Amino acid sequence: MKKLLSSLVVLTVLISSATYASNETKVGALKIEYAQARSTVPAQKMSGGFMKIENDSNAADKLISASSSVSKSMELHTMSMDNNVMRMREVKSIDLPAKSKVELKPGGLHLMFIDLNQQLKAGDTIPVKLKFEKAGEVEVKFQVMGTKPPAHGQPGHDHKKDH
Repeated sequence: MKKLLSSLVVLTVLISSATYASNETKVGALKIEYAQARSTVPAQKMSGGFMKIENDSNAADKLISASSSVSKSMELHTMSMDNNVMRMREVKSIDLPAKSKVELKPGGLHLMFIDLNQQLKAGDTIPVKLKFEKAGEVEVKFQVMGTKPPAHGQPGHDHKKDH
């Protein structure tokens, strides 16, 4: 029984990793990978979005907005610790320096889905339109993951939103 359970755990991890790693989108010199959103419970109205963005250009760019049909609005956010309290703040843009990789992840830069129209369920795929200052717009398919994204594995936190 232990061997069977162990084999099932390994298989689940491999399948999750393959699904998670497979979503790559390009727009201009930008490559967007590992796009994911956190699953929600039925009455939850917000969720986080994460991804890696690689800028292979010799020129800097900026992520200036995001939108999705699953929420009334989206915001670009940063997260920081202030006297043992996790604080989120909206930012106007996310810098993408030339020849760099920027990771949007729990505990740092991320997207916020605000006022969700539906529950986000693990395994679902949702469309997100990203707008970049130079590269333009692109629709990216975000994979809905459990509350602990496999690439980051950080536990959730209680957040206080500051504006």
